[in-house]
Amino acid sequence: MTTGATVWLTGLPSAGKTTIAYELANRLREEGHLVEVLDGDEIREFLTAGLGFSRADRHTNVQRIGFVADLLARNGVKVLVPVIAPYADSRAAVREHHAASGAAYVEVHVATPVEVCSERDVKGLYAKQAAGEISGLTGVDDPYEAPVNPDLRIESQDQTVQESAALVHKLLTERGLA
Repeated sequence: MTTGATVWLTGLPSAGKTTIAYELANRLREEGHLVEVLDGDEIREFLTAGLGFSRADRHTNVQRIGFVADLLARNGVKVLVPVIAPYADSRAAVREHHAASGAAYVEVHVATPVEVCSERDVKGLYAKQAAGEISGLTGVDDPYEAPVNPDLRIESQDQTVQESAALVHKLLTERGLA
C-alpha cells in the first residue's frame, strides 16, 4: 500500500492554494498516486453546509476537514487541502490529530501578499468587501494567523503555478511521500 499524507495549503483568499493543489494532484496522479483534493468551497457546500464564518464555525469546519483528510491519508491517499484555515490553533489541532493517528501531515503556507490576492480577486470577494457588500474577509477585516513555522512557504506571486507545485512535490519526495 502506498503511503498517504495530508498536504494542507493555507493562505489568504485568492492566494493560489486551489490552483497549486490541482496542479500537484495532476502530477501525483501521473506518478500513480491515489489523490483527493478537499477543496474548501466544495467542502462548505457538501460537508459543512450550515456553518457560518464565526471563529467557532471556522474551527469546526477545519476540524471536520482535518478528520476526513486524516482518514483518507491513513488509507494511502495523498490528500491535498487548499483551505484558508485562518487560525493557528485550528491548524495545530489538525496536525496533532494526524500525529496521534500516525498519518503524515505537511503544512504549506501559500504566502501571497494581500495586495496581490486583492488584484487576483478570483471570486470577487475583495471587491465586495471594498464596496461594503460583505464583511469578515480573511486577511482584510477578519484575522489570518500566518503559520510561523510551516513545512514549506510558497511565494506564489514570484513563480508559476507549475514551479509552486514542483516545490511541494520536492518536499514530499524528500520526506518519502511522493
